[in-house]
Amino acid sequence: MEAIIERCAGIDVHERTVVVCVLKGDLKKKPEKEIETFNTTTTDLLKLLDWIEERGCTQVAMESTGVYWKPVWNVLESGDFEIILANARHIKNLPGRKTDVKDAEWIAQLLRSGLINKSFVPDAHIRDLRDITRYRKKILYELNREKNRIHKILEDCNIKISSYISDIFGDTGRKILNKIINQEEIRMTDLIEISNGRGKASIRKKLGEIKEAVNGKIRNHHLTMIKYSYDHIRFLEEQVVHIEKEIGEYIEPYFEEVEIIDTIPGINKNAASVIIAEIGTDMSYFPTDKHLTSWAGLSPGNCESAGKKKEVKQ
Repeated sequence: MEAIIERCAGIDVHERTVVVCVLKGDLKKKPEKEIETFNTTTTDLLKLLDWIEERGCTQVAMESTGVYWKPVWNVLESGDFEIILANARHIKNLPGRKTDVKDAEWIAQLLRSGLINKSFVPDAHIRDLRDITRYRKKILYELNREKNRIHKILEDCNIKISSYISDIFGDTGRKILNKIINQEEIRMTDLIEISNGRGKASIRKKLGEIKEAVNGKIRNHHLTMIKYSYDHIRFLEEQVVHIEKEIGEYIEPYFEEVEIIDTIPGINKNAASVIIAEIGTDMSYFPTDKHLTSWAGLSPGNCESAGKKKEVKQ
């Protein structure tokens, strides 16, 4: 492999340790090699930073191993060198040569020859926004699971209100649900009062059916399970409110970008915040539109051999 970088380092990252290999010397000669192992505590990572800078490295590469690369990156990104995150699949070593030292040396050799493509790593602010938008997605997923649990329990009790109210977690549905949890008798006068208001005309037409639908066979066990899920739903909804407020603060510096993305049909401001969290606002990271669509997972893989297209594992 032809060398193009005089001083570089390759890092093999693990949970407790990192192994670093520095290659330096004339491009036309065999490079001088230094290998060292550091712990992943903050103190040792700072020592790693100093050790690399003392050797005058201009570029440093490491593979994206789980979440273990993140604390290493957070320390090294302040260094006086370019740091590159490599896709582990793209820099896999040859079979039969798997040791931490050889992996670090292999990464350094690939980097010295300019054979490592950069993975997109946005700045810290965008990374923080990405963390919290992804967490919101998980919270919303768990919220939906709890709502489905209540649907299933109500079916088990032969309470059929979901057949007549499209969203039992809307205003009307929650009032009925609260009466069920509190073991209150649901009378027609209660349903008339609950369904009073704008936008509820369709519900008022079905009060007779709803009265029959809430007449199920419910046991204390059902009430307990519904209460557990309902309390969790309210907690998660409160969490979503706080999370979305925090996302609003994170996204404030990108107000203009959000407004532009929001003009796209089918995308609201929440979706715009997710798009910015995933791809950032600096498109110079992506040489072409194809690189961007590939990063976003919108570009299907292509596997063809002997004129036959094969299935690609995602």
